[in-house]
Amino acid sequence: MFRSKKWLLVLPSAALVLLAAGCSSSSSGQSGQSSTNQTLNWSETSAIVTNDPSQSTDTVSFQVLNNTQEGIYRLTDKGQKPQLALAKKVTTSKDGMTYHVTLRNAKWSNGDPITAQDFVYSWQRTVDPKTKATDAFYFAPVKNATAITKGTKPASDLGIKATDSHHLTITLENPTAYFKKLLAFPLYYPQNQKVVEKYGKKYGTSATTQVYSGPFKLTKWNGTGDSWTLAKNQQYWDKKHVKLAKVNETVIKDVQTGMNLYQTKKLDSIVLTGEQAAAHLNDKDAVKRLSSNMTRVDLNQKQVPAFKNLKVRQAFSMMINRTALTKNVLKDGSKPALGFIPVGLHTNQKTGADFAKTTQVKSAVAYDKTKAKKLFEEGMKESGQSQLNLTLLADDTDVSKQVAEYLQGAFENLPHVKVTIKSIPKAQRLQAMNAGNYDMVVTGWQSIFADAYNFLDVWISDSSYNSSGYKDTKLDQLLSETETKYGNDPQKRWTMLQDAEKILMKDQGTLPLYQADNLQLLRSNVKGLSFNPNGTPYDFKTAYLK
Repeated sequence: MFRSKKWLLVLPSAALVLLAAGCSSSSSGQSGQSSTNQTLNWSETSAIVTNDPSQSTDTVSFQVLNNTQEGIYRLTDKGQKPQLALAKKVTTSKDGMTYHVTLRNAKWSNGDPITAQDFVYSWQRTVDPKTKATDAFYFAPVKNATAITKGTKPASDLGIKATDSHHLTITLENPTAYFKKLLAFPLYYPQNQKVVEKYGKKYGTSATTQVYSGPFKLTKWNGTGDSWTLAKNQQYWDKKHVKLAKVNETVIKDVQTGMNLYQTKKLDSIVLTGEQAAAHLNDKDAVKRLSSNMTRVDLNQKQVPAFKNLKVRQAFSMMINRTALTKNVLKDGSKPALGFIPVGLHTNQKTGADFAKTTQVKSAVAYDKTKAKKLFEEGMKESGQSQLNLTLLADDTDVSKQVAEYLQGAFENLPHVKVTIKSIPKAQRLQAMNAGNYDMVVTGWQSIFADAYNFLDVWISDSSYNSSGYKDTKLDQLLSETETKYGNDPQKRWTMLQDAEKILMKDQGTLPLYQADNLQLLRSNVKGLSFNPNGTPYDFKTAYLK
């Protein structure tokens, strides 16, 4: 099984925003002319949660790590193709079980050499139960990782060994077709043991308690602030191809504030929602960014006994008019969910069929108020309850608040249901989710690689992201076998993943809402920016200002 615990991920990083300072022009090695002042001013809708690769779970933290750290591979071509990064050579055994890695001569931002032992230490640290890494399940393909995270084997038994300072051998439990993509994921990056031990519990809690292996260094982040800077890392092995000198980032939670900054040319890019999106849909600078980010509502069966009843869960889902939500509330082009898997994430290797379109359980996303009320009354009677006073947890951003307000109105149309909204910063919302301290929550998930498994494994019974108490033994079995028995049989695996999705949707284990299709206004002087819809959305390594 790919995990012993399990992500969510996160509520739409849909409102990611990017901006840049204007400047004069001169030649820079890119085609045409580029600015002498290579400074971007980029905004986010939420703050960094952590700068520790072992502890990160949210999109913003991953995005910062993706731009300040590096691994054996990095992703190119919109995140689909792994390219050698800190490794200069990788060979794989014929059975796909063993990887031999040769590292290039590279340095940390403090001048220390990046060694094979840095990878061994990092991976062992993450899977060690003492670290309490929420995303440690991502190491399940590596030999003995699951046993280590369960505490039945020592971290030293992990299937990664350093034969010398520049050579690694990685051994897997089973052939894993997407393993190279995992090697480009921040969780698989190296960590400097000397730095980790120097700062102890403070490691990764601020910009200065970390060192960097990637194109930029994180600076001006105190661990809680709403602004920070990415400065070019002069020790980076490939620095000659990094054009940006600096990326200033600021958290902007209010769309109107962001729009004002864009209109006054203090921002070069912004993602719009609601009325702002509708008003600027046809602007010459408008760019559509379809994302794999799926926003949903989770119903906590552990805290609200009525949610253990299938009819009650179905009733809540049927009260949601997903078309009205996207067209009348979001107004940004986001698409009503067809299921939990987003459109465009996973296609059949043989037929080219889209997973979401060919696996839909229509009743799981249908809008039917009359049927919903009937099911609700039946389910409440079966549960022995007469009324529900619920709190809906959401992020304190404009988008999340708007979605929460729509859901509040929809759910309160059920008889004897009262919903109170609690909007808090994302970091606090994630903490509350991890602790299971919520009745209902607006949250989301975005993949790190293009495969339906990377969505469905959220709902494995012992997943660390499955905080709502939903469990299905058949779903667990199907997902386990796709990884342990059928990793080299894509058609069999496809069918089993379809079956798992149908179980989840028929059980209404979660209430999918919409797939983010971000509307971005982007000035023409911002060039070369890489956008990965299936993982970390933006990559600054190739960006520059014209």
